[in-house]
Amino acid sequence: MSGEGRERRTPRPQGRRPSGQSSREGRGSVRRGPVRAVQPARRVAYDVLRAVSETDAYANLVLPPAIADAGLTPQDAALATELTYGTLRRLGTYDAIIASAADRPTDGIDPAVLDALRLAVHQLLATRVASHAAVNESVNLVATTSGRGASSFANAVLRRITRDSGEGWQARIEEQARSDDERLALRTAHPVWVIRALRRALAAEGRGDELEALLESDNISPEVTLVALPGLAEPAEPRLPYAPTAFASPGGDPRRSVEASGGTVRVQDEGSQLVALALAGAAPIASGERWLDLCAGPGGKTALLAAIALEHDATLEANEVVPVRARLVRKALRAVPGDIVVHEQDGRALAASRPGEFDRILVDAPCTGLGALRRRPEARWRKSPADVAELVPLQVELLSAAVDALAPGGVVAYVTCSPHLAETTGVVQEVLRARTDIVELDARAAIADVSMSPIDLAVEGRSGSGSAQLWPHRHGTDAMFLALLQRPSTENTSSGKED
Repeated sequence: MSGEGRERRTPRPQGRRPSGQSSREGRGSVRRGPVRAVQPARRVAYDVLRAVSETDAYANLVLPPAIADAGLTPQDAALATELTYGTLRRLGTYDAIIASAADRPTDGIDPAVLDALRLAVHQLLATRVASHAAVNESVNLVATTSGRGASSFANAVLRRITRDSGEGWQARIEEQARSDDERLALRTAHPVWVIRALRRALAAEGRGDELEALLESDNISPEVTLVALPGLAEPAEPRLPYAPTAFASPGGDPRRSVEASGGTVRVQDEGSQLVALALAGAAPIASGERWLDLCAGPGGKTALLAAIALEHDATLEANEVVPVRARLVRKALRAVPGDIVVHEQDGRALAASRPGEFDRILVDAPCTGLGALRRRPEARWRKSPADVAELVPLQVELLSAAVDALAPGGVVAYVTCSPHLAETTGVVQEVLRARTDIVELDARAAIADVSMSPIDLAVEGRSGSGSAQLWPHRHGTDAMFLALLQRPSTENTSSGKED
């Protein structure tokens, strides 16, 4: 099971396809009437939106190769990126506007047409693109993919939207809200259930007044950050404030820096670096230690831990249950000398088969990914409370299995890229209640010890918990959660679990 870059996904319901309409429309395979020219950047953005809608693709994985395949100039690539991510971030708000302008719910609009309308509304209300260009190009998109009848409908809806400003449409849809949370959801483009979960997580730290700042930060494109693998590369300027391995991208395509380094420099959020560094720094490293990354895909944290292990004569193993992601882990590890074993097993089974063997274990658990909405904005529209209910038992089982695989004195880091309390402190407390053979360490202190600058990690409201929560609005990182559990060197108590 893997955590980094992978969330459990629930397909977001799409609009109904009118009777007789091809299931392949919107992918450029069915064209009616004359083919009309569409500006390449808009076409790329539209194709990515269709992939996200139809196949549950993630834009951050689909967009770069789409830009490369289209041969876009840097200027057009920047436009395609803004159109794609901007549209996905505010999808729920744009759907409310479209429904009002079309005088019908969006599930009554063909999905291929709906994605073109969403793209157009973003241009009309949130960019400096000229209204006539946004309308004409979008109508051409619909004519190309869905036919003249659909393009006439799109034209009518978009002309209606151009009659008012973004502020006017925002006020109009907020007037229809049934609660303050629904009004906030329309204004900040977050589902109501996500807003409530984030509010509770902030309130647990005594910082509920930061909710709107957090929601706003989710809608701002994050800066590209890089990691220099310790002992194999040196971080360049400008440095980031916390992780000693982290630095900002110098601009342009970051893949060039990665390729030039042979993989010793990688794209990685500073929060991801901090939690891995905290595990490595939680206790002095002894030569010969054995480490395990239990949920390794796609391998970013694995590579960082592997480099640190190499510096200290420790041995790292990795595990990833999904074969394609296991291949990504192996690719990430190519830059680190040595033969690092990558298993392809259910993490629970692997840990159960290796009792008492490992000195440090990273459990970067599968989660809802609500802490990475800046990077994967479409995730907010895919997830539901049902995902949390499904994931929590798995998270508990993975962490419990990891504890069983700890050697005396060993430390396990439980990490999620979600601040949802059920996935974070809830999981940790459930595991702690079931056992008497582990103690919780101070994860806040562990992060502070590896940080180059003072870091504001809230204590209020976390009585009895040593966990740490990073936040995009406060730290400029993804909302990474970290808890550290240790099996004491001298065990005078027995496990609360049956053998």
